[in-house]
Amino acid sequence: MDLNLILSIIIGNIFINNFILFKFLGLCPFIGVSKKTQPAISMGLAVIFVMTLSSIITWCVYKFLLVPFEIEFLRTICFILVIASFVQLVEMIMLKTNPSLYHLLGIYLPLITTNCAVLGVTVLNVNMFFKQGQGITGSFLYSALQGFFAGVGFMLAMLLMSGIRERLELVDLPKSLQGIPAAFIVASLMSLAFMGFTGFKF
Repeated sequence: MDLNLILSIIIGNIFINNFILFKFLGLCPFIGVSKKTQPAISMGLAVIFVMTLSSIITWCVYKFLLVPFEIEFLRTICFILVIASFVQLVEMIMLKTNPSLYHLLGIYLPLITTNCAVLGVTVLNVNMFFKQGQGITGSFLYSALQGFFAGVGFMLAMLLMSGIRERLELVDLPKSLQGIPAAFIVASLMSLAFMGFTGFKF
């Protein structure tokens, strides 16, 4: 195991290469569900779950199905099917355990299926941890870690945004800036702040 690579996966996905604030993936749920902290936490946990398990399953699908049969060109379709399956599982669990939260998240929960951040992490795993169709040493663990900490970075961005937007509701903003315009301004400032981590070395 390469400790430096593990640290770069952990720190990189949370701060340096944050999927929302640096790669600008998954902006739909980021803007739509970040009005309140509780839905933001729930969405963040759902994304962590889906990202982690999708990373694990897509690693297995790529290594044991796509590569042996030389059908790597089907990876996007296969990965989307895996992600969609887990989102359906999350929806069913949430509907049974917490119906009010399920209805609160509304359309944004199924949007995880088409959330480019979830698909992005699975494709990134293949690009980073497979060389010429062969997984590098420890690629399974690295893929699982990257899926988990990409989700943690997603949740961190959601929490920060929801906290700021809750405070903005107490401020007398001009009518033209209320709602989505203020959210985009805050998101751009957060993105600029996170760019300060790009020079971080370890």
